[in-house]
Amino acid sequence: MSVETVAVEAAGPKTGRAAVKAVRKSFSSPVASLLVIVLTVIWTVPIFGLLVTSVRPAGDVADSGWWNFFAHPSFTLSNYNTVLFQSSFGSSAGLMPYLVNSLAITIPATIFPLVIASMAAYCLAWVRFKGSDVVFFVIFALQVVPLQLALLPLLQLYNGQVHIGSATILPALNLKGTYVPVWLSHTMFALPLAIFLLHNFIAQLPKDVMEAAQVDGANHFRVFRTIVLPLAAPALASVAIFQFLWVWNDLLVTLTFAGGSADVGSTTVRLAQLSGSFGHNWEAVTAGAFISMIIPLIVFFSLQRYFVRGLLAGSVKG
Repeated sequence: MSVETVAVEAAGPKTGRAAVKAVRKSFSSPVASLLVIVLTVIWTVPIFGLLVTSVRPAGDVADSGWWNFFAHPSFTLSNYNTVLFQSSFGSSAGLMPYLVNSLAITIPATIFPLVIASMAAYCLAWVRFKGSDVVFFVIFALQVVPLQLALLPLLQLYNGQVHIGSATILPALNLKGTYVPVWLSHTMFALPLAIFLLHNFIAQLPKDVMEAAQVDGANHFRVFRTIVLPLAAPALASVAIFQFLWVWNDLLVTLTFAGGSADVGSTTVRLAQLSGSFGHNWEAVTAGAFISMIIPLIVFFSLQRYFVRGLLAGSVKG
């Protein structure tokens, strides 16, 4: 049920519609527009400072703040060249291998939970079975489990055997130095929220369409593939954006399960190495940070037309 419907039902038809109009008018007023512009400028200033710092020489960055660039302009692209291609700052490789690793980690870690969550959400919404509501609420409750709480048990699971007494339940997986532990961990922790969001959207799909497809002989897999997936594209895109950004910007899970080498380390791991123990090399860190922003921006703007529609998934009944 939408906010507008709640307002109308709570205050009566005429009073409720008047309240809705008043709210819309207040949000479209010049004051509200000015407030949005001010907040946007405040939000953009640090990013602009990041860009300016990334193109200043190291000596200028160390001696003065980025705003002094306008009084004494000095411009260089050597920071980007150093970060991307030169083996420095405690690593035998530039940023390029880490960017490739980030893509190798993020794309599967986004696709796996999206596929599993969409199928699970469809089953919980349209395939009724005994205990389906209990299963859904248990999955929803799993969101309260802190990620940090599971790091050590998962690390022991990936690197060693699982025993109950003297019996070996699971042999050693020997996953060290691979992307697999990171994929599995991100998939597990993404599933509860992804299933919840997709379930709310898929459950609101027209019942008549589902029943008509089943009358025509379509099984659940065909209904899911030909009807649910196309109609649920906004919700899928929103979940994909959130998951992609989460995994791309993650440092803790990647550093714990993959390590910081150029073979499997992500961009965030390399940026942490660039900053050093005492926060030096600002010019390198800002250049690397700006490079790491490019791919998430491409993903966001490619799917942004679905974003708002997906955020409202399940918020309006009918």
